[in-house]
Amino acid sequence: MSAAGTYTPKPGAAPLPRMIAAQAVLETKMLLRNGEQLLLTVIIPTLLLVLFSAVDIVAVPTETAGGKGKAVDFLAPGILALAVMSTAFTGQAIATGFERRYGVLKRLGASPLPRWGLMTAKTLSVLVTEVLQVVLVTVIAFALGWSPHGNPFAVLLLLVLGTAAFSGLGLLMAGTLKAEATLAAANLVFLLLLMGGGVIVPLDKFPDAAQTLLGLLPISALSDGLRDVLQHGAGMPWGDLGILAVWAVLGLGAAAKFFRWE
Repeated sequence: MSAAGTYTPKPGAAPLPRMIAAQAVLETKMLLRNGEQLLLTVIIPTLLLVLFSAVDIVAVPTETAGGKGKAVDFLAPGILALAVMSTAFTGQAIATGFERRYGVLKRLGASPLPRWGLMTAKTLSVLVTEVLQVVLVTVIAFALGWSPHGNPFAVLLLLVLGTAAFSGLGLLMAGTLKAEATLAAANLVFLLLLMGGGVIVPLDKFPDAAQTLLGLLPISALSDGLRDVLQHGAGMPWGDLGILAVWAVLGLGAAAKFFRWE
């Protein structure tokens, strides 16, 4: 301030935490305003939970830690896993792929916000969206008669590792393929993993040879781990956590190495 009541500008970038927070808020708003992303992240998981809980389309095991349960006890953990995949993988891959195509990432990369800060903001946006999804799915599941069991910390750890695994794979796809190819591939993978990842159809419905391979998928590890804890009251599902950790390391490592900003 040069004189009373007179202010001089102070050029320079805002503090890094403020830049990351502002970018995260912007990313979250864009994600929630996008109709296709809203369909993937909210509408489809919600409809699947309500439909398969109300109509006996697929026979699912309903035994819980407290005895005989309902179909929603099997379905709710799988829908939670689907919600994580839809946001961290499918939604993020499509949005980032088109941002890369239109030069948005290149321009943001030249801003005072460092590239790692941009990726941190995107990750925070994914986490905020997932919190909203988990709350919504949980409220609907409770309304349908869900009776969860198990350790909340194990559930949190599964969700965090699942987010890291799917986020790495989504960024890898968005940073290496063309936007149109990313759009097609991400939606195709979403449908394939929805049907073959143990989300709605139990893995024991598949042939024995296929069960082993399908069980190594991140969606299978996440849905089975959540189901073991929330439906059967199991302790820490180390096997499923290990699978998710491997996918997270491989996906994030490959994304960091091969991601192209242009």
